Amino acid sequence: MPLPLLLSLSMILLAIGLYAILASRRASCSLQVYGVSLVICVILLGMALTHLLNAAAPVTLTLPLGLPWLGAHFRLDALSAFFLIVVNLGGAVASLFALGYGQHEPAPGRVLPFYPAFLAGMNLVLLADDAFTFLFAWEFMSLSSWALVMAHHREPANARAGYLYLVMACLGTLALLLAFGLLAGANGGYDFATIRTVEMTPGLAALALILVLMGTGSKAGLVPLHVWLPLAHPAAPSHVSALMSGVMTKVAVYGFIRIVFDLLGEPVAWWWGGLVLALGGITAVLGVLYALMQHDLKRLLAYHTVENIGIIFIGLGLALAFQSNQMYASAALALTAALFHVLNHSLFKSLLFMGTGAVLTATGERDMERLGGLIHPMPWTALAFLTGAAAISALPPLNGFVSEWLTFQAILLTPELPQWLLKFLAPAAGALLALSAALAAACFVKAFGITFLGRPRSPAAAKAQETDRYSLAALFTLAALCLLAGTLPGLVIDGLSPAVGLLNGGAQLPAQQHQPWLTLVPVADMKSTYNGLLVLLFMALSGILAAVLIHGFASNRVRRSPAWDCGFPDASPAAQYTAGSFAQPIRRVFGSVVFQAREQVTMPPPGDGRAARFEVKMRDPVWDYGYAPITQAVIALSKRFNNLQYLTIRRYLSLVFGALVLLLLGIVLWR
Repeated sequence: MPLPLLLSLSMILLAIGLYAILASRRASCSLQVYGVSLVICVILLGMALTHLLNAAAPVTLTLPLGLPWLGAHFRLDALSAFFLIVVNLGGAVASLFALGYGQHEPAPGRVLPFYPAFLAGMNLVLLADDAFTFLFAWEFMSLSSWALVMAHHREPANARAGYLYLVMACLGTLALLLAFGLLAGANGGYDFATIRTVEMTPGLAALALILVLMGTGSKAGLVPLHVWLPLAHPAAPSHVSALMSGVMTKVAVYGFIRIVFDLLGEPVAWWWGGLVLALGGITAVLGVLYALMQHDLKRLLAYHTVENIGIIFIGLGLALAFQSNQMYASAALALTAALFHVLNHSLFKSLLFMGTGAVLTATGERDMERLGGLIHPMPWTALAFLTGAAAISALPPLNGFVSEWLTFQAILLTPELPQWLLKFLAPAAGALLALSAALAAACFVKAFGITFLGRPRSPAAAKAQETDRYSLAALFTLAALCLLAGTLPGLVIDGLSPAVGLLNGGAQLPAQQHQPWLTLVPVADMKSTYNGLLVLLFMALSGILAAVLIHGFASNRVRRSPAWDCGFPDASPAAQYTAGSFAQPIRRVFGSVVFQAREQVTMPPPGDGRAARFEVKMRDPVWDYGYAPITQAVIALSKRFNNLQYLTIRRYLSLVFGALVLLLLGIVLWR
């Protein structure tokens, strides 16, 4: 009985949230809530992993809940099992981290009730098998995460972030509601089994695709629907930020995959893939460019979530393009790359957010310009953060490299597509993917170097201490998983095969576990292979050999002297390279176009003792030209309609009478 037990465990999470409302003032409540959440997530993880690895048949369940004529339908199949693994792995590690980090939470009563509810909401979205249950769980997930974003609501920036998140969440839910209305058809069958049998015209199917892109893309962070994400994710407590950025965005990806690849059936037109591919490429590059300009560690990581969502949608767009041309073997490769990156991003992004949380606990600072030198008091946190930075930068032998390499392999198969637009669009997306990978590496050189290397830039950084053992256990669990997924990717791909086959008409990549030396062969031996285990062994052996040779042939005399200071000794940390210094070359190349960056230098004349000033002003064109005009129009329209509340009773009756006449006239004309 896996499905009833999964639902029962989700209900227990909700009960824990209710318990936290009553007991949040107790000193032990934090340990109880996070401890029970950890245990339940581990059980859910084990059940989902067992179902996926055994390639078990889909399991369904209907409960007399929800709409009276519909009921609540639930289903566990390979796709939902994979995303349950992602959600509950992230939830388990976040709960482990919170056992230590949660002790420093200034407002536990605003976090503890909603944390297990948030986990339950994400699980219920993945198990829902009808439109009503899906949307109900989706809204529950959104509202519980909004409450967590507003936990520190007294900070003005957090209040604005929560408001914008709520508006975008409502927009996304409305788009999904309209999409399900189209999918249900004239008969109004809202359960997913009935929706799969509905035949849609090409026009309605295209409209449903656009609505789904709006609904799930607003939650995932697709450009231009990303504006809420870099505000809301940093506002939440760090373990919640890890869940929102590393896990909740993947629930949005699940919603897109479930509706477009499963409920809509075969792609009606080839341009579907081109649209998703173009959005993914633009999102990847703009996300990393925005991240490079940030000095706040959590905002930097939030923008990198936008980048990685773009990488995932590049893979999904390629899969749609291949499927529309009946190239199912190539589609299997693209789908595998996308799902692999879903798992990878949940691992290294959660690791990086938790590492930032450890830094925040130790110093009280998120601004990189006020950090520095943390590798000395916090060596273990620095090592774990460095592992996550290398993984997100797609450096072998870590997991981020494998999924991006698989995406490139899928792009290399696009010359076989018959449409010329796709033949040009796919290499362009590949170039954007390569550019985003290079810029991500530069960004995390800045993030790690400014935060952990050099000298402390503030008294808080100078007094930092290593984080607690629970937080370190969570960090190194994720770091180990990043290494394992990168060195043994064939095992992960074999685990993904049932989900890929479900979405791709049964076609999936060949089994990888029987390849010699666990070599990854996505297409054929003659085309390309990758062996993460051999790369790791080569790096380890070459490093050991270099160390032995250096120490063996170097002089035994130890000489210590101060570092070369170019003739200008200055003990001030302000003389160090800054985060702005790292970003300046990129800003001058891309900033004038992408960010409309303007630099202003104020240099006092000779003899004037005032300090020189250097100011950089950047704007967000997406907000300025996309959302700001809509906001101004809504405000102007609201002011006009505001006069309606001051009308007399005669004018109100006249308005009601006029509206009734117009409605009756519309009915007559419609008939």
